Amino acid sequence: MTTKTVAELLSQDVTLQDVTVKGWVRTFRANRFIALNDGSTINNIQCVVDFENFDETLLKRITTGAALHVTGELVESQGKGQSVEIVVKTLEILGDSDAETYPIQPKKHSFEFLRENAHLRTRTNTFSAVMRLRSSLSFAVHKYFNENGFYYMHTPIVTGSDAEGAGEMFRVTGLDPKNPPLNEDGTINYKKDFFGKETNLTVSGQLEAETYAMSLGKVYTFGPTFRAENSNTTRHLAEFWMIEPEVAFMDLAGNMDLAEDFMKSVLGYILEHNKDDLDFLNKRLEDEEKRLPQAQRSDMGLIEKIKFVVDNNFKRVSYTEAIDILRNSKPNKKKKFNYLIEQWGADLQSEHERFLVEKHFKCPVILFDYPANIKAFYMRLNEPDDQGRETVRAMDILFPGIGEMVGGSQREERLDVLKEKMAALDISEEELWWYLDLRKYGTAVHSGFGLGFERLVMFATGMGNIRDVIPYPRTPQNAEF
Repeated sequence: MTTKTVAELLSQDVTLQDVTVKGWVRTFRANRFIALNDGSTINNIQCVVDFENFDETLLKRITTGAALHVTGELVESQGKGQSVEIVVKTLEILGDSDAETYPIQPKKHSFEFLRENAHLRTRTNTFSAVMRLRSSLSFAVHKYFNENGFYYMHTPIVTGSDAEGAGEMFRVTGLDPKNPPLNEDGTINYKKDFFGKETNLTVSGQLEAETYAMSLGKVYTFGPTFRAENSNTTRHLAEFWMIEPEVAFMDLAGNMDLAEDFMKSVLGYILEHNKDDLDFLNKRLEDEEKRLPQAQRSDMGLIEKIKFVVDNNFKRVSYTEAIDILRNSKPNKKKKFNYLIEQWGADLQSEHERFLVEKHFKCPVILFDYPANIKAFYMRLNEPDDQGRETVRAMDILFPGIGEMVGGSQREERLDVLKEKMAALDISEEELWWYLDLRKYGTAVHSGFGLGFERLVMFATGMGNIRDVIPYPRTPQNAEF
């Protein structure tokens, strides 16, 4: 007899047949009803034991967390909450679980407690749902790019360049920290290091992806990136995953079209394929929000928020227009914003982005043409505006509840302009000689964007802390597991 998953059994109409299933005990009630889950679905299957026909010592070992192998007859359920259940014929305990010490007892646990037990937290409904959604979104990303003619490339994790000019990088070295080789001036001699130069963990695969776009046309990376930023917030991780497409011969308008289509596609995929998990997380969020004061509650539920993005056309607004809207807005005039907008050139904060999406336009928003001095060196410079202000062909996509979701730009394809920008920011031409080569040999307009995968998972699951959407979060002072 083939072992079936719980998901398969619950979706079957055919009853009165013998089945076999393996899973972990969620609860065991009245010495009779086992709720069994194997991770294939948020739903448990009820296994009904006639305790008079089973050894008492065996029944005592059916504790929360124990792994079981159950064989029995699949019948229509007598109780509420499930369509079918298993009348148990044979029951084998594959792995005991000590009821005294097992941390994930059937009660409410705080997310902080579950982070400390991250190796077991996917045994809870919330985290199993979140991680199944993470897996589905990951598949949807690859599916979208594959169906749209993109090539998947793996960019280096160890690199000598700092793509963002962020400077907050993890150094990679093979030198002895207690006794490193020194130059005559007392500085560390990295020529003696493993790679013969200073290297670090990548902050972005974008620059390398650009090189492939300029030969393969359409490429994307989807891999881990690292920031040594000492930020203990609900939105920052030291290790996270980035999705970065790059496309040759595509301008900023094409980039906006691609990003919008991509976001709608991957979110549409989970609406279709992860209904049970989304329903559960939707209800979890509703219950959580009932405890908040009215003013702090969201206008939309989780599923409503996802549909809001999938069903609405994104509004495209220039940075300059957005600044005027924000400057003249009620919260700005009444000094309700934490960061008041006083003049053109201000770096927008999450509160401003959310105001534009949730209150003003009431749809997802793409902001474009940002001031040059608040954006990265590789973004294409526009002609100065009528007031002589310099902007770049950058774009950010803003979502409800979260603010910025996607950041991208048309890349600077002109060699002389790129060199000037690098010089102004003290970025070494010697270090990025290969990047400059792209502008010497067959340069062309090209664009791309970056999307932090965990931020997308947060949006899709309604989780409030980024540490709860990645299996093992890496944050300052924490590299457990």
